[in-house]
Amino acid sequence: MESIKNTKNKHSTYSVQYGGYVQDGVLSVVIKAEIQEERELTHLSKYASFSSMSKGRKVEEKECDIRTSYQRDRDRILHCKAFRRLMHKTQVFLLPQGDHYRTRLVHTLEVSQNARTIARALRLNEDLTEAIALGHDLGHTPFGHAGEKVLNDICGFKHSEQSIRIAEVLEKQGKGLNLTAEVIDGIANHCTAGKPSTLEGQIVRFSDKIAYVNHDIEDAIRAQILREEDLPKEYTDVIGKSSTQRIDTLIKDIIKNSENKDKVVMSEEVYNALYGLRQYLFDNVYNNPVATREESKVYTLIEQLFRYYEKHPDKMPDEYVEQLKKGEYIVPDFLSQEGKDFIKESVTQGFATTASIVSGYKDYNVDIAECEKIAKNLGAKFRNREWLERGY
Repeated sequence: MESIKNTKNKHSTYSVQYGGYVQDGVLSVVIKAEIQEERELTHLSKYASFSSMSKGRKVEEKECDIRTSYQRDRDRILHCKAFRRLMHKTQVFLLPQGDHYRTRLVHTLEVSQNARTIARALRLNEDLTEAIALGHDLGHTPFGHAGEKVLNDICGFKHSEQSIRIAEVLEKQGKGLNLTAEVIDGIANHCTAGKPSTLEGQIVRFSDKIAYVNHDIEDAIRAQILREEDLPKEYTDVIGKSSTQRIDTLIKDIIKNSENKDKVVMSEEVYNALYGLRQYLFDNVYNNPVATREESKVYTLIEQLFRYYEKHPDKMPDEYVEQLKKGEYIVPDFLSQEGKDFIKESVTQGFATTASIVSGYKDYNVDIAECEKIAKNLGAKFRNREWLERGY
């Protein structure tokens, strides 16, 4: 039997002839977690994060026999409710008309793909990179950054901190996902000011910006806010005049400048071009009246919902009420997790079976007609106006 050794396990060899691992004389086509961990040690860069050397989880648990710890984290994030909710959360345009504008879920998938490409080329841990990328925006609010701004003004909300809270406290009926320390660190430090302790986390931090700078340009062009030729030539001459060219340039620049180094970096020229385009988007897209024209309505909606649920926490779903019983301050948890469609429905239809949200508006002296106007502007229609006028 022709075979080659490629793990540190003296009893395990890979059989070219039979296409599987031979361990203690027994052929297996299943690559178990232990073998994968050994392959990481022999195949990955010395700067990679190794599954077998993870700092572990807050709560110890039995390891999976076919998946490494980082693979399990990736799967837990992928299957959690907060991940699915990202499909209902918008990126830049609060209420876009059309199927092709990015949602927070699509953004997350694009970040993940960029990050995995870089990690694989640098021989870093692709599983850890993917887990961080998939989890980095779990805590984002509905209605893009406008939603986060409202909650930040009210209670000091930050989506990166909320992502950790979801992973550690809120998911799985209050048990949390119990992710490894390396994944938690990468999620917590994915923002511009963050300093991830692993190279895989550093990859995601760059990949996040590569994704949103490029897809926000595409969405802005689709919304007719700008044209490709409007982008400053001083930046597009460096990194490309199309989304495809820019992504290709940025990823390859990171790979070229980070190979065999203990940190992930870009060349100065490309770095300056990326961050120059990012600033251009802040000046011309993120603060553009077309992109922000619904923000005042969103601010009013979320603020009033917040005040209502503060006064009536029993109207939230049971999973949040259970957290309340534990002494948790759960109104930001609830509102940040719900999608834009739920927020609109909360204004128009009421929740549970007996109360209407706008009765909460009346508690705060908000005019019913104004509430109806806001809802209509959001494409919704009051179904319970009679209830509202009775004060239910």
